[in-house]
Amino acid sequence: MTYPKPRPGRIALVSEHASPLAEPDGPDAGGQNVHVAQLAGHLARRGHDVTVYTRRDRTGTPTMVRTSDGVKVVHVPAGPPTAVPKDELLVWMPDFGAYLSRMWRLARPDVVHAHFWMSGLASLTGAREAGIPVVQTYHALGTVKRRYQGTEDTSPHERVDLESRIGREADRIIATCADEVIELVAMGVPRGRISVVPCGVDTTHFVPAGARPPGAPYRLLSVGRLVPGKGFERAIKALAAVPNAELLIAGGPEPPLLVADPEAERLRKIAAEHGVTERVRLLGRVPLDRMPQLMSSADLLLSLPRYEPFGTVPVEAMACGTPVVATAVGGHLDTVVDGVTGTLVPPVETPGHDLAATIRSLLDDPARRARYGAAGRTHVLARYTWDEVADGVVRVYAQLCPAPRPAEEAR
Repeated sequence: MTYPKPRPGRIALVSEHASPLAEPDGPDAGGQNVHVAQLAGHLARRGHDVTVYTRRDRTGTPTMVRTSDGVKVVHVPAGPPTAVPKDELLVWMPDFGAYLSRMWRLARPDVVHAHFWMSGLASLTGAREAGIPVVQTYHALGTVKRRYQGTEDTSPHERVDLESRIGREADRIIATCADEVIELVAMGVPRGRISVVPCGVDTTHFVPAGARPPGAPYRLLSVGRLVPGKGFERAIKALAAVPNAELLIAGGPEPPLLVADPEAERLRKIAAEHGVTERVRLLGRVPLDRMPQLMSSADLLLSLPRYEPFGTVPVEAMACGTPVVATAVGGHLDTVVDGVTGTLVPPVETPGHDLAATIRSLLDDPARRARYGAAGRTHVLARYTWDEVADGVVRVYAQLCPAPRPAEEAR
């Protein structure tokens, strides 16, 4: 079924802990910050009246800031005006929801789009009295986090039950990959109310940026937060059986602080145990403007987490024309086309599979890597641009409000 494209109307995005104003490569920013900022900007440039509601996390912050795209960012006074870990914010969501309710009684949006589960709680509270339709994007699910982190999961114990409730009460759910749909249905969310719209990447920023000089060692690259479970340990162990190659790991604190980082120290010990200390380089945080060149310089991007709700890094690498080796989990199952844009591998070593052998076979076949790289760029341009993502989100909104009031009349 197709739905009419809605005329410009009022759209409220709620992102309780992830501000779209955060620096995209700063210490406080992650995938959700970028997602909300990009989606809001693209919707605003299409003529929609877009307001993002995020928690005030510092003193002196203006109540409202307008971005260059015309997006209004409202800082909600819920909890102390200081940085608070997101896993400790649940207690302030009733205040956040009450604030939204007051604002939306004064100026009713046509649709509310909540990002993350606590934003969903606040959005449902704020929208209930006015009867505003609510769309929910989780970005990550507590059931999955608990399954893979176990006792290391710091989420509130109520998270899983509340996520299920949000899924049943929201009008539409946007999943970012097909694997998430399976999780949501298992949680009791009706399949008919779930749509899949992936995350996007900036394909004007992530572009092929040249290659390294001939004769240099093969370069393997892994990118991500410097935490256990991202697969860096596995990449280091595989490197021991991949001669004439170096492994670069980008992520973590600024280089001066990397010396004292516990995970960095753990990875250095693993490299020493496997005799590859001289071939492993921990880069720390790499600025966003340098990332396309770094990704383009790699012969292979290794993305080896045990689980990844979506996984933007492989998509960024493919946009740069770099072939990918990724674990067959979560969003990777959608984004990486096995045998076309890269190679999917099991999330853990299994009998009959050898990660190092997979890497060696690709390094020994430059023609196949070139095909994967070209196909990866084409694949990203077809499915993962922010214009494509905005189109998908607008189609979901249209199911709830096919003809919202024009922005100029709503003011």
